[in-house]
Amino acid sequence: MNLQPKYYGFIKDGTKRIELRLNDEKRRQIQLGDIIEFSKSEDDIFRAEVIGLLRYNTFEDLFEDFDISILADSSMTKGELMDALSEFYTPEKQAKYGVVGIRLKLI
Repeated sequence: MNLQPKYYGFIKDGTKRIELRLNDEKRRQIQLGDIIEFSKSEDDIFRAEVIGLLRYNTFEDLFEDFDISILADSSMTKGELMDALSEFYTPEKQAKYGVVGIRLKLI
């Protein structure tokens, strides 16, 4: 999975422990124990194990159950993270697919 540099850093340094995505066909194939390779460029890659799959109707619903400190980094607010997610995932897409929080453990 490709990540924007800021979020790549949050996961790599261990603060962001849940990757947020639409629960589209590609994400529905992810299973517990899978290894995901994250990258921000061809030369900067790390891997993480899937240790949980959190399925919700919307990111807003998911945000009610988790603190920002594991969704991104405590330097952000939930509102800022919601705004960033809205750039990629419209409410219509969230309604169509639902969302998934992919709980990660660095390996």
